[in-house]
Amino acid sequence: MDSNFVSLHTLVKEFKLEIAHESTDFMRIRLTVEDVARPGLQLAGYFDHFEPIRLQVLGNVELSYLEKLEGRERLRVLDRLFSYKFPALLVARNLWLPEECLKMAKKHNVTILRSKEPTSTIVSAIIAYLKRELSPRFTRHGVLMEIYGEGVLLIGESGIGKSEAAVELLKRGHRLIADDAVELRKISNGALMGTAPDLIRNYIELRGIGIINVVQIFGVGAVKQENTVDLVANIVPWDSHKVYDRLGLENQYMEMEGVKIPMNTIPTTPGRNLAVILEVAAINNRQRKMGYNSALEFTEKMNASYQKEMEQSQQ
Repeated sequence: MDSNFVSLHTLVKEFKLEIAHESTDFMRIRLTVEDVARPGLQLAGYFDHFEPIRLQVLGNVELSYLEKLEGRERLRVLDRLFSYKFPALLVARNLWLPEECLKMAKKHNVTILRSKEPTSTIVSAIIAYLKRELSPRFTRHGVLMEIYGEGVLLIGESGIGKSEAAVELLKRGHRLIADDAVELRKISNGALMGTAPDLIRNYIELRGIGIINVVQIFGVGAVKQENTVDLVANIVPWDSHKVYDRLGLENQYMEMEGVKIPMNTIPTTPGRNLAVILEVAAINNRQRKMGYNSALEFTEKMNASYQKEMEQSQQ
C-alpha cells in the first residue's frame, strides 16, 4: 500500500486559494494528515500537543485576538508560531491580515493562503478532501460493478468469465466502475471505495474480441466513477466433489485492509447465467442490510413445520 500525500499546490488549485505569500519550497510541501488546526491556544502561548504537520487556519476569532494585542506582543506571538514551520497558514473569510504575520512568514519561509469562504465551511471541506485523498489505497484484480445500487466486486481466476458477466450486466442496465484492476481505498473502518485506474477507466477486455470502450457502445449512463464495495462475488469453477452452501445461512466475508466485506462463493459451469445470479446476489445482500434474511426466514418456517409435526405425532 502506497504512502499518500497531497501537495500544497494541488490543494491551492482544488480550492482556488489565493497565495498571499509563497515560500521558496512551496512546490515541495506535502500534506500527510487529514486534520486541520486552528491555533487559538498557540496564540495564547500554549504549545503542548501542538502538531506542526497540520495546515493551520485563522478565522475571525483568532484574528480578532491578534488585533487586540500590542504590536510588539503580536510580533512575538507570531514569531513563535511560525518558528514551528507548519505546511501553510490559511486565512479564512478574506479577513484582515496583520502586517506582523506576513513579516514572520517571510522570516520563517512559510506560505500564507487566503480564502473567501467562511472558516467552518473551508475547514470542513478541506478535511473531507484530505480524508478522501489520504485514505489507504491498494489494487485488487477483479471487476467492480454497480448492480441495483450495490457495489459488487467480481473476483476469480483469470478467464473464469468476470468480464463476460460484466458485459451481460451492462446490457441489463447496470454500471461498470472498473475492469481487470480495481483501485480500492479505505474510507472508514467498515467501508472500501473502489474506482478504476485512469488509464483503463471505461474499458473492458473481452478475450477473442479485444478492448471495448463501454461509453461508446453502451452510453455514458453505463459507467460510474466510483462506488463502495458492498459485496464480493468469488466466482469459482464448479467442483462436483465440493459441497456448496444451498441455504445461505453461512455468512462468508472477505477481509481487505481490516475491512470485512460480505462474500458469496458462486460456482460456475458453461451455460449458467452468471449475470442473473449476480443480480440476485446483489438484491439479497441489499435486503440483508435492511434486516431481511430469506434463508433465515425459510429455516424458521421449516423448524416451525417440523415442530408442529412432532407435536401432532405425540397426540
